[in-house]
Amino acid sequence: MNHEIFLEIGQKKVLAGATDWPGWCRGGRSEEAAVQALVDYGPRYAAVMAAAGLEVTPPAGAAGFSVVERAAGNASTDYGVPDQPLASDARPLEEAELARLQTILSACWQAFDRALAAVEGVELRRGPRGGGRQPDAMARHVLESNVSYLGRLDWRLTLDERAGVSEQIEGSRLATLDALARAARGEVPALGPRGGKRWTPRYFARRAAWHVLDHLWEIEDRSL
Repeated sequence: MNHEIFLEIGQKKVLAGATDWPGWCRGGRSEEAAVQALVDYGPRYAAVMAAAGLEVTPPAGAAGFSVVERAAGNASTDYGVPDQPLASDARPLEEAELARLQTILSACWQAFDRALAAVEGVELRRGPRGGGRQPDAMARHVLESNVSYLGRLDWRLTLDERAGVSEQIEGSRLATLDALARAARGEVPALGPRGGKRWTPRYFARRAAWHVLDHLWEIEDRSL
């Protein structure tokens, strides 16, 4: 079967992502390179979903994808961050699809936790200039980013600094599932108090899943 994908096209980088599989998103310096990266990461994404009982059949080549939407990117795109909503994101989110997106997000979180556990006490290989977060710092970064994302669904979450990181992460994840359900029911205003657009639940799930998997795969690649 062909998977429908979008292309987010920046000045220096292109991102390709599966419209129905949040988190399956990769980039390259051209449309062809981005789509090939999506092919290359297909088995890794399928493994994450399989652990949650979701079946994904990644294609063997670019011919297994159909581009259904293109979006103009920005500086975030060039940095490798999928930052543009799609026209298809505006579709209503029914209960069954909401449950599916929540399952996908949970699968990404669980895979991230397994990756962290696998490198406990291990120093990850650093980049050519000595860069790159170590596991504890990466877990904190993913947590804080998720809290920031929640604000885009009009959900304010204050972390209890007296609690451990694991407890804070669990709290943020429960809040995410609740916020996503609230947004799907239409309880989140389209505009914020200063006129900024809120994220749609579909875009929220896509962005949040991408961020978790991007760092999951970074952990895996840097631990080799």
